[in-house]
Amino acid sequence: METLESELTCPICLELFEDPLLLPCAHSLCFNCAHRILVSHCSTSKPLESISAFQCPTCRYVITLNHRGLEGLKRNVTLQNIIDRFQKASLSGPNSPTESRRLQPQRPYTATISGTIGGGGGGGSGTSGSSARGSPATSSHSHPHANHAIHANHANHTNANHSPAVVAKMDPRISCQFCEQDPPREAVKTCVTCEVSYCDRCLRATHPNKKPFTSHRLVEPVPDTHIRGLTCLEHENEKVNMYCLVDDQLICALCKLVGRHRDHQVSSLTERFDKLKQTLENNLTNLVKRNSELENQMAKLIQICQQVEVNTAMHEAKLVEECDELVEIIRQRKQVIAVKIKESKVMKLRKLAQQIANCRQCLERSSALITQAEQSLKENDHARFLQTARNVAERVAMATASSQVLIPDVNLNEAFDNFALDFSREKKILEALDYLTAPTPPSIRDELCTASHDTITVHWTSEDEFSVTSYELQYTIYTGQTNFISLYNSADSWMIVPNIKQNHYTVHGLQSGTRYIFFVKAINQAGSRNSEPARLKTNSQPFKLDPKTAHKKLRLSNDCLTMEKDESSLKKSHTPERFSGTGSYGAAGNVFLDSGGHYWEVLLGASTWYAIGVAYKSAPKNEWSGKNSSSWVFSRCNNNFMVRHDGKEMLVEASLQLRRLGVLLDYDNNSLTFYDAMNSQHIHTFEVSFLLPVVPTFMIWNKSVMILSGLPVPDFVDGVASDLQEQQQQQQQQMGLCRQESPYLTGMKTCH
Repeated sequence: METLESELTCPICLELFEDPLLLPCAHSLCFNCAHRILVSHCSTSKPLESISAFQCPTCRYVITLNHRGLEGLKRNVTLQNIIDRFQKASLSGPNSPTESRRLQPQRPYTATISGTIGGGGGGGSGTSGSSARGSPATSSHSHPHANHAIHANHANHTNANHSPAVVAKMDPRISCQFCEQDPPREAVKTCVTCEVSYCDRCLRATHPNKKPFTSHRLVEPVPDTHIRGLTCLEHENEKVNMYCLVDDQLICALCKLVGRHRDHQVSSLTERFDKLKQTLENNLTNLVKRNSELENQMAKLIQICQQVEVNTAMHEAKLVEECDELVEIIRQRKQVIAVKIKESKVMKLRKLAQQIANCRQCLERSSALITQAEQSLKENDHARFLQTARNVAERVAMATASSQVLIPDVNLNEAFDNFALDFSREKKILEALDYLTAPTPPSIRDELCTASHDTITVHWTSEDEFSVTSYELQYTIYTGQTNFISLYNSADSWMIVPNIKQNHYTVHGLQSGTRYIFFVKAINQAGSRNSEPARLKTNSQPFKLDPKTAHKKLRLSNDCLTMEKDESSLKKSHTPERFSGTGSYGAAGNVFLDSGGHYWEVLLGASTWYAIGVAYKSAPKNEWSGKNSSSWVFSRCNNNFMVRHDGKEMLVEASLQLRRLGVLLDYDNNSLTFYDAMNSQHIHTFEVSFLLPVVPTFMIWNKSVMILSGLPVPDFVDGVASDLQEQQQQQQQQMGLCRQESPYLTGMKTCH
């Protein structure tokens, strides 16, 4: 029955066909639905009779109308009869839900109510599809129950303009919309399918326990406006049943068939509902999370604001205290200097008073002498004049000759004009009073830094040298990590030297041939700043030839840096460490290396037969180096150059003018590399997983060689190492594609 009912449903109103028209394309359409299609096509300046064609909503076939319009189309009488029989077979009486919906009167208030509830332009459906199809004759007078329905709807409309709380307060009772009595009984259920609220009696009468009513959805009573669907904004009384994705709005079937959305992409309400709901839930989750983060952030900001207030008050009090101390110091110094001025004044005035007294005494003696001399000059008697003037003349002559004694010296410095006050320097300092800031980051001077095999001296400079209280030096072994921030945060691996007062420091006890990372921190009371990282490396471990290991037919120099082949058998005591056996003319270094990177060079001179490399302490001393699994050597035999390990030899390319061989032992990275040091060329690299400490070994069969150890790694080695890594990666890729035979040669003709 449900399948049959779907076949008898109009594609426009989604209800059973009513007065169906038989279209030329063999599809059917309700008369009123076809009339609404024509109405949607006409405009205010274009009468309805002027429309001569429309599209079938099912197949889009163009239906041409004659002068009679829709009346010129045939009625589908057979379909109408089938519908009538279907309704009689499925309904127990005339008061069925479908029939009641068809006879429901027009509800003019519903659109307004739904528009208010739905919010804006998407207002709810005012009536069911069947009520929309009703002709003007189908009014409230066509059914005895219509007045009650209108009365109930009007009551619902009155309450719909209020909020749900107000509605519940004004009239919480929901009335049955199917009762004939006045007032209607209270509803016990609302049928979502029928969009009608029923009392218990009307529910039993209209919804028997049989199909199709068993599929109707019954819920607790809800207001009428809550179960009405939204109506289309462009087509009155048409329910929205799809969603336009282009215009992003709800539309009805007419909008898609004949409206401006006919060519737009649409989706079902369910699909759009699920998608929009999922989007909203995701956005809501993100918004809630964001709000939580904002709340935490705001709490932190508020806490910081409070801390700012506290710190501001503290700094203001500190500022007042410091300024008061400065003022007090100035006041005290003012008093001290004023006392000094007064004391100097008293002392100078005392000296000046003494000088004035001396001058007055001298002046009195001189005046008395002048008076006596003038009296003598008035004597006219020659004898008397000679008798009296002789003594006076001697005294005047003596006074004139000793004028410097009689007239006291005047010290101009006693005038106090050399006593100056100059506070210009202090004034500048006071004018520059401000907050103390953290010093600028110091800069490590790589060109001034020096290194030995176990020490590194770091030099740095700072622009704020006078504001720096102390420096702190931090260092650790460089592991190749390029992220210095994460490396710096791993504080466990860093060594710290605090409270350095100079701008340089020497670190002792470092590993030989090892690269280190250094930071310098400038510190004062306001904070600290770090320098940029600097990578510095210790030199290789210096060593000499160990006489206890030298073969009896080898002569070592006094400094144990040169070894020479001497056919005459020297008298040397036999020790387990000494190279022995025929042809094993070798010597070893006096150090064992078990970490770091070490570089040394060998001056080959005119020697054309030698073997140079490293070996474990347990390597046999009675055979050539490289003939066992405990030694690795680079060897020359006349014009052939080769590398040898575990009895296997491999030819390598090298210049016949090779006079300076560089050896780089990178113990930590498991490699032993040989270089042409003069031409900065790579010769060969052994990839070795060292298990024990190794010692440098040297063998010669003619001439002599000289050792240069404790050298820094040359710059060209880093560039060669990078090129080698690329070559090794390429070789590994090629070996993954094809199988290669071992490059070592067995049974190769050797020198004798």
